[in-house]
Amino acid sequence: MKLHARRRLAPALWFAASVLLLAAPVRGDAAATYKSKCAVCHASNGSGDTAVGKSLKLGDLRSPAVQKQTDAQLIAMISDGKGGMPGYKDKLSADEIKQLAAYLRVLGKKK
Repeated sequence: MKLHARRRLAPALWFAASVLLLAAPVRGDAAATYKSKCAVCHASNGSGDTAVGKSLKLGDLRSPAVQKQTDAQLIAMISDGKGGMPGYKDKLSADEIKQLAAYLRVLGKKK
């Protein structure tokens, strides 16, 4: 490839890379939020294999039953709570809740 062609291509590549990074479904802070708010009960891997998780008989967040739920259902569960789980709509922003729901999808792929 000639030098002038590479110079024209470079800005396009930088633009494409920045769009991909901005469009990433889960930011690193979602993992940190999960760790601080959710992992004590649900475990760092989403298995529910913690003392609290076992006592509450929590399901595995990576399971097909959880993963088949829509994003809206996951967001509602995180926002409003479920069973003994508190809702987080007053503690987290709507964007943080959306990112947590996306992070649950990431956990589902790691099983």
